[in-house]
Amino acid sequence: MSPFFIKAIQLLLSLSLLIVLHELGHFIPAKLFKTRVEKFFLFFDVKFALFKKKIGETVYGIGWLPLGGYVKISGMIDESMDKEQMAGPPQPWEFRSKPAWQRLIIMLGGVTVNIILGFFIYMCIVFVWGSSHANGDDLTYGFGVSKTLEKYGFEQGDKLVSVNGEPLFDDRDIGKYLLLRDVQTVTVKHQNGSTETLTLPEDIGNEIFQSGQMNSISYRYPFKLDSILEKGPAEKVGLLKTDKILKIGGMPIQYQTDLAYALNNFRKNDSTVVINYERNGVESNVDLVLNKKKEIGIMYSSLEEKPITTHKVEYGFVASVSKGFEVGYWTLRDYIAQIPFIFTKKGATSVGGFGAIGNIFAPKWHWPSFWANTAFISIILAFMNILPIPALDGGHVMFLLYEIIAGRKPNDKFMEYAQLVGFIILISLLLFANGNDIYRAIFE
Repeated sequence: MSPFFIKAIQLLLSLSLLIVLHELGHFIPAKLFKTRVEKFFLFFDVKFALFKKKIGETVYGIGWLPLGGYVKISGMIDESMDKEQMAGPPQPWEFRSKPAWQRLIIMLGGVTVNIILGFFIYMCIVFVWGSSHANGDDLTYGFGVSKTLEKYGFEQGDKLVSVNGEPLFDDRDIGKYLLLRDVQTVTVKHQNGSTETLTLPEDIGNEIFQSGQMNSISYRYPFKLDSILEKGPAEKVGLLKTDKILKIGGMPIQYQTDLAYALNNFRKNDSTVVINYERNGVESNVDLVLNKKKEIGIMYSSLEEKPITTHKVEYGFVASVSKGFEVGYWTLRDYIAQIPFIFTKKGATSVGGFGAIGNIFAPKWHWPSFWANTAFISIILAFMNILPIPALDGGHVMFLLYEIIAGRKPNDKFMEYAQLVGFIILISLLLFANGNDIYRAIFE
């Protein structure tokens, strides 16, 4: 099966699980408070449903449009915009007849389930599979760094000693720390054996993001070509997977991190690089025109079976709860830390939809990776749904909090208009994000 379909199946399975559990978060408290739930759907049933069955007072079903799911609760102004029902007198089983605190619990149910689920999955992951780390000399060849980090004293081949005076659990996380967390100092061991503490500016994360080199620091290893991508730049100039790349733009190439460094800094012009390569003991060179992503169209792998030494840590039940909570906390915090990037020109164009989400899944089925990505998406859904935008759970929560504080409800007409505006905002964001995916797929 192709990597595309493997990713698509994982995405569909993950979203289906998360949507059903999210809607259960609304469904269960609604039932506990004796509120009628008319529909419970996975995906949207615009015009028709793939499957539906009425059990009791609720119709359960699967829609054909995989953009989410919903529960339709009687007496509630939601995406269904059921004005006819709202025109009648309030009934005791309707949402609008319940006390504000009960309605608040119903609306918070989905987000609550998603955040708890994300943390729970992380706890299960570390309990079942543990975690691994590599530090210092475990990374035999040290780190390769971008030009941006070289400005602040990093050198190629540096090994990590500490961040803000404390060692990291896993040195491979240093890129994430620099991009998203408050890093003031980094102590490194240079290849000449000297140790130096480097001071970084407060906005180092934004500087890395704007540079476009998100992997500004990565552990390095000697590499070999695995394959030449079909119809890619390398294939067009005749490179073979048996070739050995010697130089790019005159810069010697030894480690895989040298590739990105040379492509970013040693181009012949904006789109062309000179590649020196060895074939059958003979050195040759060729002018290669990069694709729009500034890539040369190759796949590579390590020359060594284990270029780094990793140490596995296993956790008992209690320890896995603590460690899983820590992972969930930092996942949420790191995601929130990325939000300011979106409000930049570069950040807006990097926003992605279902294609971008699907690409976080591995091209081969790998359960730890699948569950880690599902936990990550669950936490993202929780955060996005609690935003105070009408048509999202957070919008309903915002108006309920207003009602509790002010002692009166916003009128139904206002709520209808707010719901419509929120729906337009969501559809616009959805089209924009997925439009970016389509643009990148066609033009990059």
